[in-house]
Amino acid sequence: QVQLTESGGASVQPGGSLTLSCTASGGYLNIYDIAWYRQAPGNQREAVASISTYGRAGYADFVEGRFTISRDNSRVVSLQMNSLKPEDTATYYCRVERTDTWGQGTQVTVSS
Repeated sequence: QVQLTESGGASVQPGGSLTLSCTASGGYLNIYDIAWYRQAPGNQREAVASISTYGRAGYADFVEGRFTISRDNSRVVSLQMNSLKPEDTATYYCRVERTDTWGQGTQVTVSS
């Protein structure tokens, strides 16, 4: 069964950029729809972006053109995040859509 590992989280200043990676082991991601979610303390987990097996991307309204989801190769899906805001602070998770397969998350903190 495929397992997911997120990486790339860090602390950045408002307006900064980060690239998160979701890396698969035990399988390949290119046969699944993959999504990024986030959860801030005290909030519910919310969808951020998704990419289909055909490469079609979808984004939450709050992204406002700042993030880009992409498939780097058969095992990695990335989330490029630009113009980060303090409200983007959260733990970011990737998921194989419509399954219980999640990664353990990577922390993004946006603060001056």
